[in-house]
Amino acid sequence: MLSIATIGTFDGVHKGHQFLLDTLCHEAASRGLQPVVVVIDKGTNNRLTTPEEQNGLLKKYTSNIIHFALSDVQHLTAMEFLSTLGSPLSTLLMGYNHRFGSDQLDYKQLSAISGKMDVISCPKGPDVSSSAIRQALVNGDIELANSMLGYNYTLTGTVVHGNAIGRTIGFPTANIQVDSCKLIPKPGVYATKDALVNIGNALNNEHLTIEAYLPNYDGPDFYDSRLSLQLTRRLRDEQHFASLAELKAQIQLDLKRANLL
Repeated sequence: MLSIATIGTFDGVHKGHQFLLDTLCHEAASRGLQPVVVVIDKGTNNRLTTPEEQNGLLKKYTSNIIHFALSDVQHLTAMEFLSTLGSPLSTLLMGYNHRFGSDQLDYKQLSAISGKMDVISCPKGPDVSSSAIRQALVNGDIELANSMLGYNYTLTGTVVHGNAIGRTIGFPTANIQVDSCKLIPKPGVYATKDALVNIGNALNNEHLTIEAYLPNYDGPDFYDSRLSLQLTRRLRDEQHFASLAELKAQIQLDLKRANLL
């Protein structure tokens, strides 16, 4: 079956990406083509989505996802790159201001040399960028980041053993170790639908920690399992406490603000 493809980094699969992907699916249906998403992985840290998260979001649009490392293809011209896809490509959908290939062609330039392949431009969608979302997260503005993403920013990681201090004051926490490529928002206390999340080192730990207190969870320990935290609000800055009693009192206030009591 012939295909229609679009190309990008798709970090975050934010509202701008979603507009492009919706257009891809619409064009695929109207032309009787198979939609294909080509992901260029820059291999950087501070990602909005891990590869696993990114694939999960992209699969809402198509199961046909092709990954390339930027280092492997950055020397190729646009036409050389398209020839490597190995798919009967009928149509290429490009972002309205997108250029790609070592020759940095836009859709008009590529259309002029593409032969039988149809090159079309996606209309301008929401004015959103991955860099703007990263900046919002660095600033701790989780609500702005979520509004640009179109979903709640999520930290997913493995539950590991911590210092167990929370357990001694009646607030046992799950310590989450996220993938090293993931961007961690500004330290502070955040709310999710069912958890209170502390990012930082409020008890003078030597390294950044992510701890989640789930007040309504009374099941067994879930060490070594995977846990996802969808951040909805930032409640306050990170604080340092002179005593565990002060910490306990503050957690009670945080739970009330998060509507978790």
